[in-house]
This record gives sequence, C-alpha cells and structure tokens, in this order.
Amino acid sequence: MKKILVANRGEIALRIMRTARQMGIQTVAVYSEADRNAPHVRFADEAVLLGPAPSAQSYLKADKIIETALRLGVEGIHPGYGFLSENAEFARKVAAAGITFIGPDPHSIEMMGSKLAAKEAAKKFNVPMVPGIEQAITDIEMAIEIGRRVGYPILIKASAGGGGKGMRIVEREEDTKEQMERAISEAVSAFGDGAVFIEKYVTGPRHVEIQVMGDRHGNIVYLFDRECSIQRRHQKVVEEAPCAILSPEMRQAMGEAAVRVAKACDYVGAGTVEFLVDENRDFFFLEMNTRLQVEHPVTEMITGLDLVELQIRVARGEQLPFAQEDLKINGHALELRVYAEDPLNNFLPSVGTLTRYQTPEGPGIRVDGGFEEGMDVPIYYDPMLAKLVVHASTRTEAIQLMKEAIAGYMVEGVATTLPFGQFVLDHPAFISADFTTHFVQQYFSAEQLIESQKPAASIAAHLALRLYLEQQEQLQVANVAPSNWRQRAKS
Repeated sequence: MKKILVANRGEIALRIMRTARQMGIQTVAVYSEADRNAPHVRFADEAVLLGPAPSAQSYLKADKIIETALRLGVEGIHPGYGFLSENAEFARKVAAAGITFIGPDPHSIEMMGSKLAAKEAAKKFNVPMVPGIEQAITDIEMAIEIGRRVGYPILIKASAGGGGKGMRIVEREEDTKEQMERAISEAVSAFGDGAVFIEKYVTGPRHVEIQVMGDRHGNIVYLFDRECSIQRRHQKVVEEAPCAILSPEMRQAMGEAAVRVAKACDYVGAGTVEFLVDENRDFFFLEMNTRLQVEHPVTEMITGLDLVELQIRVARGEQLPFAQEDLKINGHALELRVYAEDPLNNFLPSVGTLTRYQTPEGPGIRVDGGFEEGMDVPIYYDPMLAKLVVHASTRTEAIQLMKEAIAGYMVEGVATTLPFGQFVLDHPAFISADFTTHFVQQYFSAEQLIESQKPAASIAAHLALRLYLEQQEQLQVANVAPSNWRQRAKS
C-alpha cells in the first residue's frame, strides 16, 4: 500500500496523513470549497476538490471519492470518523472497486450499526446487558407495558442512530406516550427510521469504553479503557485513560467482554466497545463504534501505540505485532475537545474568524488540530478546532499539565470550550473522580463558569493595573528628567 486517500477533513485527516507519511505512504486529500486552504489539503501529496461546502455535496459523495481514488491509483481509503466511516455500503463499494477499506468489513459495520443487532450478538457471548426489550418497536402501549415490567425510569433510544438523537429519559409512566412520540419523530427525521427500543435507565451512570484491535489472523486484543462521562448533549468533551475507578480485576473483565463483542462480529481493525457502569460498579454493554474514535489519542499516550499505523498494517493483512500480555498501561492521559462553542450560551456553535490562534507546546502536550490563525470556522461541519491531549505519570500530574496547556492555548475570534475544560479540571467532583454522565446537569451553568473565572480575572486585572502604573511611572521619570540639549546647543 503506497498511496491512500483520506476521506475526511480537518484534524483527523491531518492526523492520519502524518502517520502515513512516517510509514512512507503517499496521501490524497479530498476537500470542499470551504476547505480549499485547509492544512490537510496543503499537507497531502495530492488534493482533489469534491464540491461545494455542504457535506452532502462533498464529503458524503461516496461515488466521487471512489472515482477519484481509482483515477489517482489509490490502494487504500481511510474514512477517519464521522461522514462515511460507519457506512457499510461505502465500505462495500470501496472493496468492489478493488481498493482496501482501512476499517472493518461491511458485515461488522452493519451488525454493530444496529443497536438491537449489536445487543443480540453481544448477549450470545455472555456480555452483561441492561434490562429491557431487545426488539424495535413503535407501539406506545407496548412501551408502557415494558416500562412497567423493567421499572421506571426507562430510556427510549433510536435503533438506527446515535449522538443523542431519538433518545428520551422517561421518569413516570404518564410521560411515556409523549416521550415515545418525540423520540420516534426525532429518529425519523435524523435516520429515516422511527423504530426505537427501551431499556432500564441506569442511574448514576459512567460512560467507560474499551479500545479493541483485531487482525485477519484471528487475533483481537483490548488496549485498555477510557473514561468518557464528561458530556454535553450526550456527546463527549473531556476524556481520560485509564478510567480512575476501575480495579485491575474490573478492567480485565471489561476488556475481555469487549473482545467477546468484537469476536461476535468478526471484527478487524480499530473499534471501541462502550459500556455503562452503574453506582455499584456493575457494567453493561451499550454499543460498539466500528471506527477510530475522536478520543483515541489518550489510548495512544498510555500504550505508546499508533492506532492509525496499526489500522493500516492490519488492512494490509499484517498480523498484530503483540499479544494481550505484552500490553501495559503507562501513566495517565487527558483529552479536551476544543470546540468552537460558547459554554456561556448552552454550547451553541460559535462561528467566525480565528483572529488569534496559538496552541500550547511542551513535554507531554499534544495538539491534534486542523486550523490555523486567520482561518474561518465554517458552519457546515462539526465545530471542533482541535484535540488538546496531555500525558503524565499520574492523574494528578496530568490534570495539572492540562491546566497549564489550557492557559497556553490562545484563541480569539470565536468562543471555545477551553473555559469549560478549566471548570471541569477545577471541580472537586472531577478531581476526586466521583462524577457521572450527569456532571454538566449537576454542576455546570453559565453563572458558575463566570464565577469560577472571577479569581483569574481579578489577578489579570491587578497585573494589568500594576503594569500600567509601572509604565506611567517610567514615562513620568522620562518627562521630568533634565535635558541638556539646549545647553549643548549654546556651547
């Protein structure tokens, strides 16, 4: 495999291309009109315009991407995450064109893409499941009956989707009808499929996931765990590895369960098995993501592995160069997704021009970014500017290093999640690792964020005042100092 096409944009496209270049592999970038001057386009060996800015007219044009790959002699296509990364039909078309899809086989994507099919497969391999119904329904009376059987609160989830769409928590039986109707409507709008399933709502949940990697020689390993409970709108913002609450025994049990899920769908490549962990430290299968995850860098930091390199090697038919017993956890890593969002305004996207954009540097600090100073943040795509990642010997040291990295990250022109990240790191619940997926609802508000920034703002104001007074004093001294230029002129 001497040339690959990266069917994505921004930071993940750039991150994949850097590994490919290190492996001596040429890269082809595809881009929309909005991304004409993006870093990933300039970094690639070749670049091809797909179409106008909207995704449907550019990054989702599967046939045009494959046509481009064939024309340029591409041997592999890496989809990154988002866009076409979990599209089984795209993977099938890539293979049919004689090109290697750098990801799992289409049947694995299809099986795990349906939450119900995934649950059914996992159950056969004795993976713990949340109590509920394992079939898609649209019948409201049946939903009420299921709620009575498993006990409220219940969770209604779209069978075909993710990202929080088509998801509703129902606390009381009398609310079931309204919430079912809303969930079905949202699922139809987002996925074209109104089928939902129902399960017991796990109270006090934590979102813990296991990274797995498989090859075509029957080897599947787990690369330990990630804590992903700090979320807004069911989407992650702060992640860390490893999870601070797992004992070695629980880590092994979850890792082995994740491997069983991967084996259930004959998985090849990098994937993530997600679990809910309740207040009693019992864990339950949630879903499997059949792609590289946004938060994969924290796993790379604690294992010393390059997951993209492993993806490419496995896609080329190579065997994994290690066994489970060879893997060890080294230190602790944190990741903050730096979104162009305003945490003071319900995390709404913040578009504009990056009039100032400076990323932090230093030992243990990694920034996977796709933007530069002077670029516009477009409205057409996910508003993530970069992933800010740190690695240190301990969790406490990693938290401190992340604080320093945030302080060194300078952004002007758009609002970002950097202040929210600082808020999380300073909060006692996060420091003590005693938090759930409800962290934002329990502890965060715009008012609290403003209040938390007052000490820093006060210090900054005092420093600014002191600097101003010192400058004024220097100017005054300069003004009153005797000058002898007139005297010299007379002599």
